[in-house]
Amino acid sequence: MLRTIGTTSVLLALGLLAGCVSADEGNLEAASSPAVRTTAFAESEGTVDEGLYYIEFRARSAESYGHTFAMFGRRDRSGKILTREVAGLHPASTSDVPYVLGHLVPVPSETGPSDGDLEDRYMTARYRIDLNRREYEDVVGYIRRLQASSPVWHAVLYNCSTFVGKIANHMGLRAPNSLLFPKTYIETLRAMNT
Repeated sequence: MLRTIGTTSVLLALGLLAGCVSADEGNLEAASSPAVRTTAFAESEGTVDEGLYYIEFRARSAESYGHTFAMFGRRDRSGKILTREVAGLHPASTSDVPYVLGHLVPVPSETGPSDGDLEDRYMTARYRIDLNRREYEDVVGYIRRLQASSPVWHAVLYNCSTFVGKIANHMGLRAPNSLLFPKTYIETLRAMNT
């Protein structure tokens, strides 16, 4: 009886908390927002056209509660993305086991793209901010330092939304509670700063 309860608990945890594994939940076109400049970065010197860069805070679907991450790079004058780089915090494995364990104890992390991050069909929310060259170099420098100092992932204490929130805070933005589901997290981040 005890073995059945333990096995059932583990299987339930695996099913509910697998996290960050892609699943198609439809198109995001209606959920996209236009480029917006906000807070401290909006008040900086220069114009948006100096350098033509962006950062986009994103949420995507997954088999569990989804994933939050940042995408950044160059854009053209019409706002079309020319280059994309991803920074996001997630367990350093494609196995479900670290995701489950990461709800109990910190597990080793990676801070680059995870499966599905570059596929627009999985996006559930996004918030783009256009940047000039100086702003872009500043935020990318911060992202690199954050990546180097984020060796673990924990579902509650240091998750993908916490990681994105630190980037947003560095830019002078207010960040919502990191325990919100990714789609709600990005929508709330956008609402708090526009």
